[in-house]
Parts: sequence; structure tokens; C-alpha cells
Amino acid sequence: SQGVSSAALLGLIDEAEAKVNALHSIMVVRRGRVIAEGWWAPYAAEEPHQMFSLSKSFTSTAVGLAIAEGKLAVDDPVLKFFPDEAPVRPSANLKAMRVRDLLTMSTGHHNEDINNFPYNDDTSAVRKFLALPVAHKPGTFFVYNTPATFMLSAIVQKTTGQSVLDYLRPRLFEPLGIADPTWEANKQGISMGGFGLSIRTEDIAKFGQLYLQKGKWDGKQLVPAAWTETATARWMSNGSNPASDWEQGYGYQFWRCRHGV
Repeated sequence: SQGVSSAALLGLIDEAEAKVNALHSIMVVRRGRVIAEGWWAPYAAEEPHQMFSLSKSFTSTAVGLAIAEGKLAVDDPVLKFFPDEAPVRPSANLKAMRVRDLLTMSTGHHNEDINNFPYNDDTSAVRKFLALPVAHKPGTFFVYNTPATFMLSAIVQKTTGQSVLDYLRPRLFEPLGIADPTWEANKQGISMGGFGLSIRTEDIAKFGQLYLQKGKWDGKQLVPAAWTETATARWMSNGSNPASDWEQGYGYQFWRCRHGV
């Protein structure tokens, strides 16, 4: 009824089963309707699952909502939010780092400097981030940077007085019918941002559908349409292979891939 071949869907499942190591679940949505869904034991429809880096796109959404409420701007310097956590003599590159650079993974860090970042130390993880060397001018150098997403979470918490989880609850989770989401937090009570959100498979589908609908859900604009366009646009180059889904550019905590997706 939605114009998709059931034989083709079965072919997708069979090929994925053969080629993907340890599939957990699948849900296919067409024109806003679920047309196929399934879970591999021991996973189940109502069981929350840790999202790992998909958490980043939810943190991005929180940033977009906070911007819409006038709490911050993409061009705000990162140091503006944490004057008491800054190094005594911050480098020129650290001073130049903006919220936009956190969003686009273009903070200027080298990969080896952010590996094994101590999110859960007893002392401030924000202070640890601001103490990292910034080798490149922000905005010029792409490195996949989960600590940068943690900093976005910290900025949302600093400007709204709520963790990303609590801030999104009435603005996103409840309107979408996402029940009982949890988000791992560090010892300072900051949601990890780049990982640690636990929701269900259907909740992921709702989030994707919300962005397809330019932030509108049941006739209500939950996320500004302009943010959904901006966040999923290509902001940074991350490679040049036209055949690779992983080298088609990066948005605001959203990967882009081939076919304009």
C-alpha cells in the first residue's frame, strides 16, 4: 500500500543478515508509516538501547532549540561560557574557537590529543577540554571529536540550567512520545552529549521523521525548520571519495552521505 516491494524488503534483511555483524534491529518508514520492523534476540521493541554517536544529533537539536530561545549563538566563543575554567593564558586558537566549530567537528584539535578524553574524572571535564592543545585554527581542520559534543552539552546546561536530557524532555521527547529516555552523565552531572542516550528503535525513527518533516510533528513546529536545514547541510569537508558514504561532508553533528542524504 506504500509502494514498496515486500520482496525487496526481505532481500534487504537477508543481505544485511549476511553482511552486517550483529544486527540489533531495523525499522523502515515510508511516508511517515512503519512498513517493516524487526528485532534480533535478545533485543526487543520496547527495550531502550544505547545510541552511542547518534546521541550527537540529539545534542545538536538541543543546541538549536537553545539558540531559538536566545540562550546562545553559533558564533559565540566557547570561552565565553566558562571564564572560570579557562587556562590562565589561553592560546589564540582556543580564543577563536566558537560554538559552530564544536558543532562541525572543526575545533582544531589533533586526534591524538582528544583520544581517551577523561569525561568522568573527579575534576572538571570542561577544564580538561579547555586545557587541550589546539593545533589548527578552528574552522579549518576536521577531526571526529566526541569531546567537542560533550562541550556542546555543557554549554546547553550552562545556559539553560538543565542537562540536555532534562532540557529536551518537554521540548522533544514528550511531544514525540519518546518514553523514559536516559542519558549517561559524568561526575559533574553533565550529560555526555556525544554518547550515552538510551531510547528505542521506534524513537530513532520518530527523530528521523521529525527532521524529514522540517521539525514539524502533529502540526506543531517542535524544532525550527531553519535549524533542520542548517544542521543537516554540508559545513565541513571530510574527504574526497565520491563513492564513499563517509566522505560526503559533515553538518552540525549530522553525517552526510551519498545521494544527498
